[in-house]
Amino acid sequence: MHSRLQLRHFIALCATLFASALHAACPVEGTVTVGIVPQQSASELAQSWIPLLKDMSGATGCEFRFATAPTITEFEKRLARGEYAIAYMNPYHYVVFHQSAGYQAFAREKDRKLRGLLVVRSDSTVNSVQELDGREVAFPSPAAFAATVIPLAELKKGGVIVKPRFVASHDSVYLNVSRGLVPAGGGIERTLEAIDADVRDRLKVIWRSAEYPPHAFARLPGAPEALGRSFLEGVQAVAATPQGAALLKQIGFKGLVPAQDRDWDPIRALDIRVLDALLAEPAR
Repeated sequence: MHSRLQLRHFIALCATLFASALHAACPVEGTVTVGIVPQQSASELAQSWIPLLKDMSGATGCEFRFATAPTITEFEKRLARGEYAIAYMNPYHYVVFHQSAGYQAFAREKDRKLRGLLVVRSDSTVNSVQELDGREVAFPSPAAFAATVIPLAELKKGGVIVKPRFVASHDSVYLNVSRGLVPAGGGIERTLEAIDADVRDRLKVIWRSAEYPPHAFARLPGAPEALGRSFLEGVQAVAATPQGAALLKQIGFKGLVPAQDRDWDPIRALDIRVLDALLAEPAR
């Protein structure tokens, strides 16, 4: 019993020292705005991310503040203006806003590849993408990489022409399909897994894309490289506790690992131009 108590005290001391070391290492002063791509509603994202960022702030001494946007399209505009010191964005967003706004990737989700999905209602008679020809299909936004760009490109390649309806978020896609408002919709595995079970159970997947690099965590060029390290180490420190592991599970993450810009070269090779019009708009 005595040795068990000593071990417990030793582990607690190590955790305290580690947190103190991180706290002392925070490389910036003031609030660090962390922009999260709005694949779900702002309220759902806030419920998941604010507790995690609060624990990370306590571990690192950096004041991480949750931010998002009402739609993915508005999120893209805010990325273009450099409104987030750190941003979690889809692979295509990263390639675009690395080039235009200078965002620099420093981390990605652990053990995750990105795959697009097409879903229909579980009681739908539609079982193949060919049956969607000429029909309306819901998508989160024009530049949602795996949920919109890849499915539309693959459908077109297969001679299937659909009528896209853009509905603001992944959750909106799933709700529209589950309620029978559209026959099908595009999404990704992580957001489908995260939606309420009563919605998910009313859906079935009829198509999956190839695998691509996952979303990026990236910092503005004016933010020091050490800020990215602090963020990554903060996630890792929080994930080492039972409470923190539960918070990561709530957002569908197993953890984060370091990343480099070249990790997204396969996306560059696709030469997607969906956001060219946005980038051509004059700055406001």
